[in-house]
Amino acid sequence: MEKTEKEKLSLKQTIKNAWYAVTLSASISKSIVVHSFFLWLINHAEWVFFDGIFMRKIVEALDEGVGFQPIFTFIILSGLFFCGCSIYSNYVENVVYPLETNRLFGGIYKKLYEKAKNVELKCYEDADFYNRYTMAMDGAEEKITAIIRGVLGTAVGAVSAVVVFYFMYEIDHFAILFVISPLIGNFVFGNLKNKYEFKRYQEQAPNEKVLNYVSRMMYLPDGAKEIRLSNVFALFKKQYREATDRNVKVAVKYAFVNANYNFWRITFTFTVIFEGVLLYAIYRNLVTGSISLAQLTIMTSLMVAMTWILIRVFENIMEILKYGLFINNFRTFLDYQEEIPEDQDGDMPDKEFESLEFRNVSFSYKEEETIKDLSFVITKGQTAALVGHNGAGKTTIIKLLLRLYDPTAGTIYYNGKDIREYNLKAYRELFATTFQDFQMFGMTVKENVLMGRHYENEDELVEKALKKAGVYDKIMTLEGGLDAVMTKEFDEGGVVLSGGESQKLAVARTFVKDAPMKIFDEPSSALDPIAEYELFRNIMKEGTDHTMLFISHRLSSVKSCDKVFMLEKGRLIEEGTHTELVAANGSYAQMYKKQAMNYLAIENEEEVIL
Repeated sequence: MEKTEKEKLSLKQTIKNAWYAVTLSASISKSIVVHSFFLWLINHAEWVFFDGIFMRKIVEALDEGVGFQPIFTFIILSGLFFCGCSIYSNYVENVVYPLETNRLFGGIYKKLYEKAKNVELKCYEDADFYNRYTMAMDGAEEKITAIIRGVLGTAVGAVSAVVVFYFMYEIDHFAILFVISPLIGNFVFGNLKNKYEFKRYQEQAPNEKVLNYVSRMMYLPDGAKEIRLSNVFALFKKQYREATDRNVKVAVKYAFVNANYNFWRITFTFTVIFEGVLLYAIYRNLVTGSISLAQLTIMTSLMVAMTWILIRVFENIMEILKYGLFINNFRTFLDYQEEIPEDQDGDMPDKEFESLEFRNVSFSYKEEETIKDLSFVITKGQTAALVGHNGAGKTTIIKLLLRLYDPTAGTIYYNGKDIREYNLKAYRELFATTFQDFQMFGMTVKENVLMGRHYENEDELVEKALKKAGVYDKIMTLEGGLDAVMTKEFDEGGVVLSGGESQKLAVARTFVKDAPMKIFDEPSSALDPIAEYELFRNIMKEGTDHTMLFISHRLSSVKSCDKVFMLEKGRLIEEGTHTELVAANGSYAQMYKKQAMNYLAIENEEEVIL
């Protein structure tokens, strides 16, 4: 009983999801829903009219010896009807659909992109949520359009089947029993065939991932160097061959059972009904004499119409079921309630920076506490640094500060007020940030620096920022200069900078933005010592007019900071200036001495200049 209730619930959810797709589409483009309905209506009307009325009138007129004129008039009027249906069908297929599907697609992706932009960062780090997001994005427009046609086609087809059923019942009450045949063929054997095809698809899906991965690695530049400088291609061939062999085994596993069910589906859907009705009608005509030749012809024609209508209804239902999981993922994604919505309103923060305080802040990520009871204060005009070994929680602190995450305990204050009380967008505008895992976009150099912001004298500001970052001279050697397109995503002539040059360009984003506090997360990780020295000199100059916070794994770069916060496993273990921390001879001093020894290629700590 429990299983049956779950099945009913699943069917109920499928129906709800299908209706959701229709109403969503109607909210974006009523035209596509209305025209889809009338297109199905007209297509079925043609079937019903031709087999249930047109053929019947012609055959009965010929059988009764009606004159040529009435038959001619009826055929001409029927031809006009069919011509009108054809004109409308062509109009919908070639005018309405190309225009309205684009509008529908745009509306659907607008909703998806708005939701994707509004959900908090942790959603992208949640594998299950991210999978639902990618599935919601995967061919959303085609699947929703298919569901619209499926829902409307099923509804219109069911009504058409009832009408044809009635016409058959008028001729012979027992002939309608043959309708059971295509029902068994489609809804029993057809359903079993689809069920096993879906099982085959599920078992082949992991192998398809391997095949797609190998194919992708062979035409993308990601692994081109390694393929040519090693024997990894042999491993790719092995992966491809093994995945193909597994797919073949799965195909063989289901080949016979699918062929068997398909045989019975075709037999019951076509053979039984066509042969059965024909033999039954001939028997009634020749043996019992209870049915005329005209009625035999009409009944056969109606049975053909009934068969194709039921086939289309079954196909539409399968289409709805096929994309039921997609719509569920799509709906779940759009209905998700954000914990930190990007459009969150609140108080407008004062642009005059006074203080930033972490007070007893803790943060857990996937049940692991990464920040533990952290407290510190940065005041106006200070230059502060977060240092520590990898995994100490430095970047997580920046994400908490920017409200990409919220603390699981404790509070972060900006100018004495909990940052959760501020308008989120306005609060984030207070900070200019460069993360270590920055991204270059398929846009111009200028657009990659400004990142959608607009200022007066933009070219001048961008040039100034590029000079501070130490990459201006390189950019000026490019064809197009500031207007040179980055990456080869959309332009074969696009610019691909080295790792260090790209990092400098990312740092320029922080220099160009007018914000009271500037944050640099490992801004020199890809730079050589000389470039690093020049960059940090410019960063420190920036600190004369702004409050600064940066993360650096090279402690020599934090000597001039007003405050250094030493972290270990999410805890603040030391705090002070570089000189104070070295004098304390704690973890910071030991880390600094080891780095200095490696950098200076010496073996004695006594030789390290503090």
